[in-house]
Amino acid sequence: MRSFLFLMFFSLLCFGQSPYDEAEQFIAKKSFAKAESLLSPFVTNNPKDLKAIELLGDAYGHQKKWDDAAKEYKKLVAAKPNTANYHYKYGGALGMKALSISKIRALGIIGDVKSSFVKAAELDPKHIDTRWALVELYMQLPGIVGGSKKKSFKYANELEALSKVDGYLAKGYIYEYDDEPELAEKYYKLAINEGGSITCYDKLTNLYESEKEPEKAIENIEASGVKHKRNAMHYQIGKVCAEYNLQLDKGEHCLKQYLENHSAKDGVPKSWAYYRLAQIYKHKKNKTEALVWIEKAIADKDLKPFRKEKELIENL
Repeated sequence: MRSFLFLMFFSLLCFGQSPYDEAEQFIAKKSFAKAESLLSPFVTNNPKDLKAIELLGDAYGHQKKWDDAAKEYKKLVAAKPNTANYHYKYGGALGMKALSISKIRALGIIGDVKSSFVKAAELDPKHIDTRWALVELYMQLPGIVGGSKKKSFKYANELEALSKVDGYLAKGYIYEYDDEPELAEKYYKLAINEGGSITCYDKLTNLYESEKEPEKAIENIEASGVKHKRNAMHYQIGKVCAEYNLQLDKGEHCLKQYLENHSAKDGVPKSWAYYRLAQIYKHKKNKTEALVWIEKAIADKDLKPFRKEKELIENL
């Protein structure tokens, strides 16, 4: 009898538990559909559980189900209109939806996106993510629908007051977007000197690549590698060498180092390193070796750029 009562109590306890921990674990593991399946019926039965609603919105957002995500975040805004992060998430979901639909349809959403972010910024003077969103929004919007470099700078200055690194990166972004690379370079370098994170170095590297300055890009990547000792640096250098047909021996060495030390945390699959090595050997006019590496790339992942590269190599 006692065993039966214990089992009954245990069952009630399990069914009565909230799904937070399990849902958060699913989200951490990128099992977003499983998190949705767990949370959706729970929210239906517990329509005032704000934490569950937020997690469900997050699960939808990770799956790019922007309408569903916005619907859940709107519930949070209605329930607690003075919570900055709810306005930020609602505005973010609407903003991502605006990017996924036609420009004409997006015009009907932009006002709500802007007002949500502005409200979040007003409610929380220290909300960094909201200010980043406003910097980007005001730069990307055409002037006719409220775009403004001046307003973008306003929030970049607010970011700088909260975090110098974020402020410098935001100003670098503004100048890069506005096609002022020298000023963008200045602020990305200030961000590196202030914080020196991988993000800071990557922003400057990307600027150099977009401005067709591969030598500067390689120099910056190497500086990043000295500080952060990450294997991904080897792929970055190899990629620039392969794309611009320069420092080919260095590129070859770096790509082989990348492959030798490769792990999942490096981000870029081995197939792309094989592809870059094939490009380097193509530049060296070593058709035999180039074919070996491009075949390895295709065997690992049959992608259109790899096939196109093989045709180029075969025509040497």
